Amino acid sequence: MLSNRRSTRLLVLLSLLAVFAVVSATASHAAAADVTLTLGAYSVPSEAYGEIIPLFAKYWLDKTGQKVVVKESYGGSGSQSRAIIGGFEADVAALSLEPDMTRIVKANLITHDWKKNDYKGFVTDSVVVLAVRKDNPKAIKDWKDLTQSGLEIITPDPASSGGAKWNILGAYGAAKRGYVDGYAKTDEAGLKFAGDVFKNVTVMDKDGRESFLNFERGVGDVAITYESEVFGGQKAGEDSQIVYPTSTILIETPVAVIDAYVDKHGTREVAEAFVNFLWSTDAQKVFAKYGFRPVDPTLLKDPEIIKQFPAMKDQFTIDEFGGWDKADPAIFGKDGMFTKLLTEIKGQ
Repeated sequence: MLSNRRSTRLLVLLSLLAVFAVVSATASHAAAADVTLTLGAYSVPSEAYGEIIPLFAKYWLDKTGQKVVVKESYGGSGSQSRAIIGGFEADVAALSLEPDMTRIVKANLITHDWKKNDYKGFVTDSVVVLAVRKDNPKAIKDWKDLTQSGLEIITPDPASSGGAKWNILGAYGAAKRGYVDGYAKTDEAGLKFAGDVFKNVTVMDKDGRESFLNFERGVGDVAITYESEVFGGQKAGEDSQIVYPTSTILIETPVAVIDAYVDKHGTREVAEAFVNFLWSTDAQKVFAKYGFRPVDPTLLKDPEIIKQFPAMKDQFTIDEFGGWDKADPAIFGKDGMFTKLLTEIKGQ
């Protein structure tokens, strides 16, 4: 009888040990299955991504039981694009303009059609605006006021920053379309006006975020910048004010999975899920919170969103310049029109 009891206890103990071994093995397997993504992004939306990433991590954990960690890298859009080509193995690129994504495509690192969805691959919109000091002491009301004598303007460097290119095209296009007094409604006049504005540019930082932070530190009288940057500054308690030009360009920012790197890392499934999550209502609401115009059509009908983002009197797109494939080399290439003009102005 005693022997039978001992045998029973031994069997129970062995069973418990077996269960414990299975649980331990399962836990070890789960830990090994945790995944890390690397996001290479332009600098301006860093705070928005800082809030979106935990939302995605929770979504993915609830859906799959898998823990995901996203490593974040921010910088000028052009700099990030070139770094990815040079060996920075980002799984996802979130950049400020299409040519920087196209550069990665031409390097055969993105092999799928990243524009093939309802949003054409663009995750947020914004517009080029003017940021001025409290009470607008220089009386900046529109683009033309940026040519006044003695004004100090800051905007990023187009050699490294996608935001800088948007800013230049905002000024160029407004004049080209006839919305800057004293300049003819021609392409040549538009380019001349952009050059006249840059005669007053005193600081060109490497990216849009650093440029606007310098403005908040007291550098310059006016900053040409993304609408979202001014909203972000105001949210943080800064007293800069926003001036909407009569005419301005729509900023469309792309995002894409980097095929070569996700396949190398074995992260395609989670990387694609992350990119798709950026178009979810939850993520789009966060972008809107940080001053980016959502591309989710349902949010664009929301009264609060409509109130937050006023319609522009004249809003144009990159199509004004023939699209990025034409505009980028013609205007910003090594022998581009604005590149040459900037060299003359700044003596660089």
